[in-house]
Amino acid sequence: MWIVLAICSALLLGIYDVFKKISVKENAVIPVLSASIFISFLLFLPVLLFSYECPEKAKEWNIFIPEISWSTHLLILFKSLIVLGSWISAYFGMKHIPITIYAPIRATQPIWTVLGALLIFSERLTLLQSIGVAVTISSFYLFSVIGHKEGISWKRNKWIWLILLATLLGTVSGLYDKHLMKHFDRMAVQVFSTTYQAIAMLLVTLFLWYPNRKNSTPFHWRWSIIGISVFLIIADYVYFWSLSEKDAMISIVSTIRRSGAIVPFCYGALMLHEKNLKVKSLLLTGVLLGIFLLYIGR
Repeated sequence: MWIVLAICSALLLGIYDVFKKISVKENAVIPVLSASIFISFLLFLPVLLFSYECPEKAKEWNIFIPEISWSTHLLILFKSLIVLGSWISAYFGMKHIPITIYAPIRATQPIWTVLGALLIFSERLTLLQSIGVAVTISSFYLFSVIGHKEGISWKRNKWIWLILLATLLGTVSGLYDKHLMKHFDRMAVQVFSTTYQAIAMLLVTLFLWYPNRKNSTPFHWRWSIIGISVFLIIADYVYFWSLSEKDAMISIVSTIRRSGAIVPFCYGALMLHEKNLKVKSLLLTGVLLGIFLLYIGR
């Protein structure tokens, strides 16, 4: 069950990336991110109130948000700051890099997550799962190499380094998520982390971006920003559900989740007509093969 949930989360995350790319194109990054997070918070607010007023019904609908201790709030706040660092880096990087390069670089995250899962949680993979992870990760890496053919130097391009930073922070967040899911309610983690992200981004927007807005790219409202919020909420809901399953392995969930790169890749190929699509399509086949091996090797 948790593998199916991880696959659903991957597809939803891929759609989220497409809306993100549409939203930041020739647009101010900080207010786009801030607006999407605030919309997510507003969407969660009725759920929070419903849990307080009708707890039994909320439990029946699988959306109950329990009360948590102050120490738990601090742990969730820490997660929120890690995620925000990853998102800010990723948004700026995505704005300046082709999406068929951005998505596969972000997809190299399972390399570090698998290593972390093996070292921290002592997870063990079956033979087929090991082959699946190796095939998927190899395909992701070769995807990244294609960037050199498109004139993107990893050594001199600061946007590439921001994407790499986003990937490493995403790895830390993923490993931390596994820890949180072992001890705390998944809905509480998702809703309160979104709340803290909304507060943090409001401060960043008001005190850092707004006073200097005339010196940066102007902000334009786009309806795709709502798409960012909606698909991220659903993707994360399914993701936390997957991780909360008893036998869930973060190394597998993270690898499958990052296969959502398939969706923005197809968008970049069909709608943006980006380069080297034949080679990228071949590597994409490797990704699908890796995911298949992960599924049957469970």
